[in-house]
Amino acid sequence: MKNIFKKVFIVITLVVICIVFGFTTTKAQETVKIYFFYGTGCPHCAVVEEYFQKNQLFDKYPIEKKDVYANHDDAEFFTSKMDELEIPVNSRGVPAVIIGKKILIGDSPIIDNFILEADNFLDSTSVQNESSDVKGTNSNNTKADLTILAVIGGALVDAINPCEFAVLIILMSTILATGKAKKALYAGLAFSASIFISYFLMGLGLYSALGIGNLSHWFYKIIGWLAVVLGLFNLKDYFWYGKGFLMEVPLSWRPKLKSLVNSITSPVGAFTVGFLVSLFLLPCTGGPYVIILGMLAKKAELVKTILYLILYNLIFVSPMV
Repeated sequence: MKNIFKKVFIVITLVVICIVFGFTTTKAQETVKIYFFYGTGCPHCAVVEEYFQKNQLFDKYPIEKKDVYANHDDAEFFTSKMDELEIPVNSRGVPAVIIGKKILIGDSPIIDNFILEADNFLDSTSVQNESSDVKGTNSNNTKADLTILAVIGGALVDAINPCEFAVLIILMSTILATGKAKKALYAGLAFSASIFISYFLMGLGLYSALGIGNLSHWFYKIIGWLAVVLGLFNLKDYFWYGKGFLMEVPLSWRPKLKSLVNSITSPVGAFTVGFLVSLFLLPCTGGPYVIILGMLAKKAELVKTILYLILYNLIFVSPMV
């Protein structure tokens, strides 16, 4: 029975990896972009977006939306594009659409001219697609590979965290003491599933929070320093364990943690306690997770982020399976 669950787990992990690679490759091939700049709360922008949606233009054309009001990076990109096209400062505004080297500003000009300009642009670039796609795909694939390698690497580091193994040992000792191997197996799987779900939901919530306003922009800068600090603390624990701050569950928390895990008597109880234990695990396992979330909030889209989080947490709970 246990071998069957392991095989299923491995298959699911491989499927997620294939989906992530397929998704990033598909996105990478979309080298031709039409940029739609808008602002949250802008009524004229809403008119253009309604027009795009009504005519299914988001599906027919490679339109990439940029919110210059709520996203710092989008605002910077908007400014750089305007500078590149030499648009006077007093003529800049949203809604705006950039189609190749042409720009349409205002709801009426966009609605009246978008389809014609977009078709002409795509027709003119189709001849050049072969050479430009090779360069663009190589660049985008490199970024995608770096992101997925960071996710896998961070998850592997997180998965071998001593805090996780300590909880696992206590858990298995308790449930095996019941003398019912099958019940112990289901309890262990329920506990692992609970940890997976709770960490996935926490990650998704933090990703959503980081995407609000300019938070992800500043958070991404802080993440670099956080990674250095966490690395130094881990080195300190290796050479001078027990001195100063510990990168693990605080000593004062451990009796409560042990009490929670020892209370597991059934798969339902294991699942419930898993959510509570995840809160105790977060202080010592959250470092790599937070760093990866900062990267995803800066670069990745929601669908891709969900796939990355699934992959990360599958790897994270793998030692428990």
